[in-house]
Amino acid sequence: MSAPALDVRLVAYTDPLVLPLLAELDREYSTRYGHTLGDLAQEMRRGVQEFGPPDGGLLLLLSDGEPVAGGAFRRYDARTAELKRIWTHSAHRRRGLARRVLAELEREIAERGYRRIYLTTGPRQPEAKGLYLAAGYTPLYDTGLPPERIGPHPFEKEIAP
Repeated sequence: MSAPALDVRLVAYTDPLVLPLLAELDREYSTRYGHTLGDLAQEMRRGVQEFGPPDGGLLLLLSDGEPVAGGAFRRYDARTAELKRIWTHSAHRRRGLARRVLAELEREIAERGYRRIYLTTGPRQPEAKGLYLAAGYTPLYDTGLPPERIGPHPFEKEIAP
């Protein structure tokens, strides 16, 4: 039996389908870093401007109508979008979904006229670092330093129109 097809959907940051993404990210940040996103309802309201059209967006991968992975972007500067909130549901990891999210976000970002993507990930997220390196992102930090000494790990990638 094959896995169900994934539906790719751009949604508003306030869409109820976004809540599982934010709730799991919140738990992840708490476990790894000891801080959270804060009040999730307030985060959803705040994110409307930050991740809304025309400069930003939030994309979800849905399986049978349920969110399994997603990510957001916002304007960083006139030619650069910044990736945020990249997430894969804990029950669906190690299936290439985060790479699919990146590819879909890169396509959407290019369609919006951006030519560069910027992002940061935390020092306690080696799987994210591996994902970005495998997807062709260039680290903007000394990769020879211990992760905790670097702090947030910045990456960039030039994208074609």
